[in-house]
Amino acid sequence: MSDRLESAIEPVDAETAAAYVDSDAVVAVSGFGAVGYPKALPLALADDDRELELTIISGGSVGKEIDTALVEAGAVARRYPYQSRSAARTAVNDGTIAYQDRFISAVGDEVALGSLPEPDIAIVEAVAVGDGWFVPSLSIGHTAAYVRAASTLIIEVNSSIPREIGQFHDIYERALPPNRKPIPLEHPADRIGETRIQFDPDVLLAVVETETADDPYSFREPSATDREIAANLATFLEAELERCSIFDDRIALQFGVGSLGNALMGALSAIDFGERDVYYYGEVFQDGLLEMIENGTLEGASATSFALSAAGQQRLFDDIDQYSDSVVLRTAALSNSPALIDRFGVVGINSAVEVDLYGHANSTHVSGSRVLNGVGGSGDFNRNSPLTITTLPSRHETETSCLVPMCPHVDHTEHDISVVITEQGVADLRGSSPRERSRLLIEQCAHPQFVDDLETYLERSEVSGGHIPHHLESAFSWQS
Repeated sequence: MSDRLESAIEPVDAETAAAYVDSDAVVAVSGFGAVGYPKALPLALADDDRELELTIISGGSVGKEIDTALVEAGAVARRYPYQSRSAARTAVNDGTIAYQDRFISAVGDEVALGSLPEPDIAIVEAVAVGDGWFVPSLSIGHTAAYVRAASTLIIEVNSSIPREIGQFHDIYERALPPNRKPIPLEHPADRIGETRIQFDPDVLLAVVETETADDPYSFREPSATDREIAANLATFLEAELERCSIFDDRIALQFGVGSLGNALMGALSAIDFGERDVYYYGEVFQDGLLEMIENGTLEGASATSFALSAAGQQRLFDDIDQYSDSVVLRTAALSNSPALIDRFGVVGINSAVEVDLYGHANSTHVSGSRVLNGVGGSGDFNRNSPLTITTLPSRHETETSCLVPMCPHVDHTEHDISVVITEQGVADLRGSSPRERSRLLIEQCAHPQFVDDLETYLERSEVSGGHIPHHLESAFSWQS
């Protein structure tokens, strides 16, 4: 591992490094898409004899070492801005952990400007470290911003990841407002930054060596419902390519992370893009994009994290040189930048827990109360894309409707959503009034099992009138 350690500081074990973390520290960690996060040090902290009350700030989702082991040890008191493990989710929902869900794009700024707690220490994963620099591993996220904001730094150097992974990195840091200038990025897969993150050598407390790999993603096989949603998406996009002039020369697409998002990427192979350049511009690079890079469907891809299965990760590692010609990893401030989403005309394709009759979407809370993971970057894309598509099944596995009279929690308002797609069909909501939207959603997207009940609700609500008619006494009865 000596070729990865070019720093004058001698490595220490994780237990020694854990002593540098105060019991009530605000800890900023690397990690996004459940990869690229520190592993050895969080486990050492979970085994620490002290009573810890840590505040954990990550870029996005992290692994079990942080959101399971640390949580089950009772060491986490507060969490930002996203979590995706059952232990963390349970602790958040029972109030053991104070949690605030945030849009991803702005979290780095919020830390730097004091809107979120100032980090006492940043703990990050790297594939190499030198005097005043390190090369991040499989994700970038907000790592650079956290290192800049933290008083001290510990670096874990992970030998399970090829050092050459740095070929993907394009780390561009912006000045804070009011001195911020436009981002000089003209095309989705261009490079404008560095392959490593610089830091003040005086803040480095310790270097820890590890060989622990990230837990790979496990994507389920696409279901019949997934395939029908994907087919409806492909049909809609093909028509939109012909209709909308902003896609005449180029189209950029973003998909939410997860099995449905990965399945939807497969729909792109069925689309005739003609002579257009096709790009992926989003948060996470998933397995579905590897094939598209290899067969030439994609001109390039930009993300902030490699969220791959074990097979997909090995495929990437085996041919880094090939993929690095067209794949870029950026900071989350750029992968989710409202300005760049708008500049590149990115089509945002995300899922939801439920959508209501007027086009509001809930993507985070079951029954309006119990948080699942977090809003993540869906808000960045839904709010800033010229075309926003919400995909979801018409019916949950519990045989309850995903189209409801009124969302008990709203992450994305009617103003954020252009199109809703289920396995039943496509509801293009653009230019329609609330009453028209409700009819479109029932006719095109509702499961047949619930059509009559939804129509009965509409009839009852329209008696009282209003721009957005509701019968509040029965609006949430669907939740029970």
